[in-house]
Amino acid sequence: MRLILYLLLLIIPFELEAQSYEQQIDSYRAELKSKFEKDDFGPIKKENVVYLDYFKANSTYKVKAKVEPLFGEKTFRMPTYDGTSNEYKRYAFVHFELLGQQHTLTVYQSVALFQNPQYKDYLFLPFLDSSNGDKTYAGGRYLELDASKIKDGEIEIDFNKSYNPYCAYSSGYRCPQPPAENFLSIAIEAGEKMYKGPKNERIVNKAMAKNFNEKESTIIKGGDANSKLHVYQTTNERELLVLKATSSDIKIDDPLLPTLEKRMLLTVQDPQHAGVGIAAPQIGINKNLIWVQRFDKENEPFEFFINPKIIWRSKLIRLGTEGCLSIPDRREDIERSYSIRLQYWDKTGNIIEENIEGFTAVIFQHEVDHLYGILYPDRLEEQDKKEHIELNEKIKFSIENGITRP
Repeated sequence: MRLILYLLLLIIPFELEAQSYEQQIDSYRAELKSKFEKDDFGPIKKENVVYLDYFKANSTYKVKAKVEPLFGEKTFRMPTYDGTSNEYKRYAFVHFELLGQQHTLTVYQSVALFQNPQYKDYLFLPFLDSSNGDKTYAGGRYLELDASKIKDGEIEIDFNKSYNPYCAYSSGYRCPQPPAENFLSIAIEAGEKMYKGPKNERIVNKAMAKNFNEKESTIIKGGDANSKLHVYQTTNERELLVLKATSSDIKIDDPLLPTLEKRMLLTVQDPQHAGVGIAAPQIGINKNLIWVQRFDKENEPFEFFINPKIIWRSKLIRLGTEGCLSIPDRREDIERSYSIRLQYWDKTGNIIEENIEGFTAVIFQHEVDHLYGILYPDRLEEQDKKEHIELNEKIKFSIENGITRP
């Protein structure tokens, strides 16, 4: 979300008294463009910033909304356009009048952010409207609000500051899909228009990679390279918190990485609890590391992957039974993309990409989900909300008799 990268924009001195409303919005947008141009790892290349396009500022789309707080809300996973999801909680309804009609939208809090005092007042307002796919981005747009600005039960919402998800400019971003409850039946001709410039592929920022922290180092050094690790379980509340946390990239030169690599392999190959893949969060380490058995290769070897990302998923879906080393005594039928494109680092830091399909692609999707704090039961809830067209009469898959693997 843009707030994380451009938080300072919320406190930029615009000299409001000396500017008209239109000038204020123009200054706001100019500062955004300047930030994009200076960010070598941003979603838009410097030469493509010129393609950013906006509706002319219109104060009609700046409204006062009544805030109806929501209490006792459970967290839920909001799907993202890359096929994963992020955890949110509904914070409030906002009721307002616009273009002669009454409207209600839901405002959300990011679970990953609201526990951080720095972001305790950050509110996320994704929305869809009837201009999407015509004049604006088909996937909807975002607004950010500040809970500390709620006064006498009201807050200002300025649609002139609505912006496109990074997915509009570049692949490789985990952009939340605005929920259906946030659809406005009118056209919001304010804020950012549809981006018509070249779409980029997200640049990997290796400087964001981290070393193992003290707690993770203790886990790795808790045994020698020839001993397996404890597998975290969802039945343990403390361990569940780790399993649901988002992981970060690891530096390839961390001295403990080779030891962890060996211990993770021993763990997933434990004859008493053997699996076909394992992710670092499953042994208490929130770093982007996985082992996967490659059923798509001769002799079906296990392979180790550093900082893996799925940067493309096919629209063709397969249904297959899955279990998990971290979820005891449970197996479910889960829908997964039939094929994917995987990006990862090799041990010298080169960025590698490859296409993978079939059962092996399923394992990758399961393990990469762990890196985002997504457990396969979360996928059950997600797939119950989707409709699919069966292709059984059009496509027929088969395997050789005697092979029982899905």
